[in-house]
Amino acid sequence: MDPHEEFQLEVEKNIDGLVADADFLALSRTWMRDSAPHKWTYNFSWFGRPAIQFPNDTWALQELVWKIRPDLIIETGIAHGGSLIYSASLLALLDMCDATERGEMLDPRKPKRKVLGIDIDIRAHNREAIEAHPLFPRIEMIEGSSISEDTIGKVKAVASGYQRILVCLDSNHTHDHVLAELEAYAPMVSRDSYCVVYDTLIEDMPARLSGDRPWGPGNSPKSAVHAFLKSNTDFEIDRRIDRKLQITVAPDGFLKRVR
Repeated sequence: MDPHEEFQLEVEKNIDGLVADADFLALSRTWMRDSAPHKWTYNFSWFGRPAIQFPNDTWALQELVWKIRPDLIIETGIAHGGSLIYSASLLALLDMCDATERGEMLDPRKPKRKVLGIDIDIRAHNREAIEAHPLFPRIEMIEGSSISEDTIGKVKAVASGYQRILVCLDSNHTHDHVLAELEAYAPMVSRDSYCVVYDTLIEDMPARLSGDRPWGPGNSPKSAVHAFLKSNTDFEIDRRIDRKLQITVAPDGFLKRVR
């Protein structure tokens, strides 16, 4: 066994140890619950734009992007645009690596990979900031409900030009909305890629943390994921990811397309 394989084996043993440690699992859950009232996820940005995510989850996405090397990342939910910028930066690095491996010059004016963001309301100040960002040439945005026939048709038209597609769902978190998104966008995911469903954690948190939002335990992205998987055998939950992360808004939300 070479040193790389030995290290990976150590990592896998570490993850097994985390799963077996009930006290640590409980501590992670408590930390996530108690951080929510402080809006801890609002405190971070990526290349100048707010990115309302747990840093652990963005790190996990980076690992997936390197493994999958997607041509297109589809994201529902734009907000301030930090996640779009983050994904665009990862795709820019992939293009740079590809160009280096081939001994070619990279033309930033003609990016090969793209991020497609969808939001029902792209606020003017956020659109202006995203469009002014140096990574904007890699970004396309569609304003409209992510589950409307018109929007889905536009996304399908864009996706038809790409082979390796990764999807991230992070808009309206109600069961019905997320289930409709899964039914619309999961089929666009390429085999061995992922559909990442964020905020499945809502299901595991006290109802009071949802406040006056239309979602909560029993009506959440996680309940939608489980309903979707009952009738769809093309995807499986990659629980190894959230077991590794511990601090994640997406438990049971990393769905791998296996067929």
